[in-house]
Amino acid sequence: MIYDPRVNPPDSPPPPTNRGDAFQATSKEIERAASRGLHLVVFHKDGVKVFRVPRDRTMTVGRSDECEVQVEVLLLSRKHFTILEGTPPLVRDLKSANGTKVDGKKITPNTPTPVEVGNLIEAGGIFFMLRDHDPHGEFSAPRAGVVEAQTAAPGSLPVIVVDDPAMTRLHELVDLVARSNISVLVVGETGVGKEVISAAVHHRSPRADKPYVRLNCAALPETLLEGELFGYEKGAFTGATQAKQGLIESAHEGTFFLDEIGEMPLTTQSKLLRVLENGELMRLGALKPRMVDVRFIAATNRNIGALVAKGTFRRDLYFRLNGITIPIPPLRERASEIPALAKLFLSRAAKRAGRGVPSIAADVLDALKQHSWPGNIREIRNVMDRAMTLCRGDIIGPEHLILDPEVPEHTEDTTMSATRSNTVPPPPSPSQFPPPAAAPDKPRGRLLRMDADTERKIILEALEQAGGNQSKACEILGVSRRTLINRLDEYGLKRPRKGD
Repeated sequence: MIYDPRVNPPDSPPPPTNRGDAFQATSKEIERAASRGLHLVVFHKDGVKVFRVPRDRTMTVGRSDECEVQVEVLLLSRKHFTILEGTPPLVRDLKSANGTKVDGKKITPNTPTPVEVGNLIEAGGIFFMLRDHDPHGEFSAPRAGVVEAQTAAPGSLPVIVVDDPAMTRLHELVDLVARSNISVLVVGETGVGKEVISAAVHHRSPRADKPYVRLNCAALPETLLEGELFGYEKGAFTGATQAKQGLIESAHEGTFFLDEIGEMPLTTQSKLLRVLENGELMRLGALKPRMVDVRFIAATNRNIGALVAKGTFRRDLYFRLNGITIPIPPLRERASEIPALAKLFLSRAAKRAGRGVPSIAADVLDALKQHSWPGNIREIRNVMDRAMTLCRGDIIGPEHLILDPEVPEHTEDTTMSATRSNTVPPPPSPSQFPPPAAAPDKPRGRLLRMDADTERKIILEALEQAGGNQSKACEILGVSRRTLINRLDEYGLKRPRKGD
């Protein structure tokens, strides 16, 4: 299905947890001491529940009333998994019927598996999370008027395709996490939809009517990044003729999204940590800090734990950002969503072109499902944009489908997906789809993998290099003669003639 917040508004938030008068009467020091220790957070459609993990024995989770944590969910086994406090804590699947996942990966039954605080445990179709303190306050109910604010500006909310059980559960988790103020770390491969999930957390949160500010940490050099994040006072440096508010400050009472957080320099990380710890922001050149109220969501396709081990990412900042980790599965692991995504992107491409939406042939849909999609959602969008450009009729056929070859992954210590790379099936070759008799030759090389202006420039350069010889230009471009002629006509370029 397609999740549209304008049609499917978020459910009303659960009532505040009643913790009793005795708890309210305790001092802050006693409250802090009582809250130390490992706690298990259960995210359920009925709300969030928190359980203290015992120090001296394992805690069992399942449907049975013999379990310390009893959750009456049909897909959960009677005794599904156990948790043992430690450094790190250990999770053990009890040979459950549906298995247990830690950080999106299925663990081996009856094998103690370490789990980091903040990472998700999935069992029986619901999510669990370990915290090193009592997080009741982090998941308190929103203030009055929140539901109205969430639906006040529906035009800005993205339409999200959800047609996979894992993604359905993920969005249920997003609904629950969004109600809190906890920091969120969204992880997944490049192009998997991390920014969409981050925006969904904001739009379904109590802060939905407040600013949502985004920054790609890899887009700015270190010399500019700090000033953009924290702002500066007049005279802070040469050229600072007036004070400027930073991006974090502009997100006051709202949400700040840090994309590609793994690319942030260490010096900037230390200053960001201060904002996360106590809400204090220091502009460049300022003498006094400013207080800000900002919820942080960070995203990365890199293995932050490996970066911490290498010393390129601060461990304390990682723990502050990792209030809860939301791993997004790659597109190849939710193939049931591929047809809906293809049709959605095709309809958008048709709307931009001012044309009717063509249908997609059955063999094309089969090929889309078989492809491994190393570029995930971003890749399928580009594929459908190209297909729309090539199609002149009412049906997207195999001759219009050009799938990108797989790009080798980075090394295992820097990406989220390297451990899965050896299990990815090879993508189908375009040659597997024989074109109809009247269909033009398909391109063999680099064309159709870039924007029109760049492609036009490359064609002109190749023709000039070939001295106007179309056959030589085709060799330079790595495309068929028919493809080159089609592109010349499409871009209104004069065909070179012999003797020109």
